[in-house]
Amino acid sequence: MMQRPEDTIPDRGGSNDRTTACPWRASITLAWREILRFLRQGSRVVGAIGQPVIFWIFFSAGFDRNFRLEAGSEGQVASFAEYYFPGTLVLILLFTAIFSTISLIEDRREGFLQSVLVAPLPRWSMVLGKVAGGAVLAVIQGGLFLLLALTLPVEFSFWKLVQIAALMLLASLGLTSLGFTIAWRMESTQGFHAIMTVFLMPLWLLSGAFFPVPALAADSTWLQIGLYGIMQVNPLTYTVAGMHQLLYDGPLSSALDLPPMVFCWWVTIVATVLMFFAACWTATGSSRAGP
Repeated sequence: MMQRPEDTIPDRGGSNDRTTACPWRASITLAWREILRFLRQGSRVVGAIGQPVIFWIFFSAGFDRNFRLEAGSEGQVASFAEYYFPGTLVLILLFTAIFSTISLIEDRREGFLQSVLVAPLPRWSMVLGKVAGGAVLAVIQGGLFLLLALTLPVEFSFWKLVQIAALMLLASLGLTSLGFTIAWRMESTQGFHAIMTVFLMPLWLLSGAFFPVPALAADSTWLQIGLYGIMQVNPLTYTVAGMHQLLYDGPLSSALDLPPMVFCWWVTIVATVLMFFAACWTATGSSRAGP
């Protein structure tokens, strides 16, 4: 009697053979692959760090005279460079997440993604590897940009640096998971850039990164009221607010009327978890990754 192919598969106690390989090792391998790919593509460094730095320098020089924010009881006025710095830091995390998840489309074209999908691994392992690799790169690039804070009136301590790194890591995981969810259904990098222009960039602009959130609350037009409402439900708003409080724990944070730091942490954590589960659900319940 001819033996059937399925009869040659060893019995593993009724478990699905898809979970026989070590998922954590696979995640680490995929994350390391993302880091190596980044190191071999210097243009990604320029794109992820260079453009936000140029924005910070040019916008700071252009808007500094028109930007007035009284920080402190002594009539001190914060510069636009001080206010815009945390928003630029979050923008670097966003750009790195975008460039990291674009590789998902390239992996599909090259056939690498298909080979990962047929491997005996759970889908969440693949998602974790891609997301973790992009998040680590984002934190490294954000840390390099953070060196420019030495030119601002910022006082660092070890505990403050630990909190900034943790908040950057959480935000990077969430943004990379969001980028993964979008890129999974994209057929071309052009389509992904279009989504970035109409969705991801406005998400950053309406986070208090470029102008204070209370600035919209002072007016009563329907457009400004609507934008103010969007900013209140935008999870990135609380990441930017948390960065403001960690960098400027003093008069500037008080002048901006920011939400409590504990609330910023909780919103960022919940948003990151939800975005990661959304990425896992997208990868598990959709076959869009096919050619």
